[in-house]
Amino acid sequence: MMTEQALVDFKIERLPKSLQSTFRELYTNGNGHEDYLRPNEIYQGDARALLPKIEPNSIALSVWSPPYFVGKDYEAYLAFEDWQDLLATVIRLHFPIIRPGGFLVINIADILCFRDPDMPRVQAEAINKKRSPVTKEDVLQAMKEHPTYNRYQLAKLLGCSEQTIDRRLHGNNIRGGKYEPQTRVKIVGGLIENWGIEAGFYLYDRRIWVKDAAWENSRWASLSYRSVDESEYLYFFWKPGITKYDRGRLSPEEWIEWGSRGVWQFPSVRANDDHEAKFPLELPLRVIRLLTEPHDIVLDCFMGSGTTAIAAIQTGRQYIGIELEEKYVNLSQAKIESGVQMNLISEPGTEPYVG
Repeated sequence: MMTEQALVDFKIERLPKSLQSTFRELYTNGNGHEDYLRPNEIYQGDARALLPKIEPNSIALSVWSPPYFVGKDYEAYLAFEDWQDLLATVIRLHFPIIRPGGFLVINIADILCFRDPDMPRVQAEAINKKRSPVTKEDVLQAMKEHPTYNRYQLAKLLGCSEQTIDRRLHGNNIRGGKYEPQTRVKIVGGLIENWGIEAGFYLYDRRIWVKDAAWENSRWASLSYRSVDESEYLYFFWKPGITKYDRGRLSPEEWIEWGSRGVWQFPSVRANDDHEAKFPLELPLRVIRLLTEPHDIVLDCFMGSGTTAIAAIQTGRQYIGIELEEKYVNLSQAKIESGVQMNLISEPGTEPYVG
């Protein structure tokens, strides 16, 4: 809860009138909880249930990567409407707990294989990947010589499948299969922006993370003009308030190389052996170092394997983690304990470990 002096320093009256009453109510009365979630713990549960239990005006930075709606096991229960509701609600619940001048940073990618039953069938002739040497001219010649043959008989005659006969005649090599909905790209940035604005945040900045090109995971790497997956986004939302700008948090070289750059390039996680969708330690490390001070509280409400907590500890910040699945809570806690025992990271809230 903000003190009266903090309210004076913050100058709520300088906010748009539509926000002034909201801020006064939030930071004068709090939200009524007495037992707030303690820093330097990872809590199991749904973020929508646990975020209201975090002390208002306490989080300097929340950085997280939500389910991307790309079919991972941990998000299989979500329909697209459920996914939208989850993200919109989680963003909205951040507004009371982010301190004025603080940030909410969301790492997410566009949905590159978004199923759309209304999309026309993509018909294509894959010139370089034909499995059968039979050409359209071969089919037309066989039809001329055997005008009563159906496509099954033509296929037997030419030594190919009946689908090949159909494809050569009509060019309808249906991408994704005859009975599967077609897929297209779904841009999520506009959705994220709208949900942030509706919650009271302002989109302060965005960065592009260039990672390893995902050739193996690309369904269209060889049969279409679509590009391979090799980038994600970080959307920086700002809550109105006093923000401390300190380039001294980074070295001059770091500021030039990435602090002031819109494109960040570093490898993705080499092996997702204990979690399906880990982001590399470098991602939260950069965000935390850029936007927070030592001992600030950093939140990750989709904690996964604990990467954000480890980044917070390494930089001398505190953390709060929320994770839906118990196995990942245990995994995160085990990684933190192992890092402390091996002196790879310091105890939470202490000075940063220098290795």
